[in-house]
Amino acid sequence: MQKNKMLTLALATVLTAPSLSFAQMDPTEYALKYRQSRMTLIGANMGPMAAMVKGEIPWDQAALEAYAKDLAAVASTNFQRGYIPGSEKGKTKAKPEIWSNMEDFTSKGNDLAVASAALPAAAAKDKAAFIEQFKKVGGACKSCHDDYRSKDFLNQ
Repeated sequence: MQKNKMLTLALATVLTAPSLSFAQMDPTEYALKYRQSRMTLIGANMGPMAAMVKGEIPWDQAALEAYAKDLAAVASTNFQRGYIPGSEKGKTKAKPEIWSNMEDFTSKGNDLAVASAALPAAAAKDKAAFIEQFKKVGGACKSCHDDYRSKDFLNQ
């Protein structure tokens, strides 16, 4: 019986401790980390695919399909969660224009999600179909980066 009480107490501690520590942290800090992590994952999938398309690394169909699926999954996440009011402060490449043009920014983020969602099927079809869809994904990235991403970190 004592063992069950100890196990219950340990389980309760494990389940409640993260929520208690989260409550004490600044949500804007999490938003900044969330968006930077998301962008890192997008780049980690786009980079190798771009290198294959350019012939910089060998074409690996299995890896390409895995990158395409992972990119589609990451691009489908709720990116707006990373751009809450107040999260424009700190070391970031996100330009302040994001927060004053949120409708346009959101539209461009949705364009990336839509283009990325079609990438796995194109990758499975053939190389030409993949390259055509990959260009659409790259165009969606560029469209947003041109307007809303600084080349250097900003300290706002």
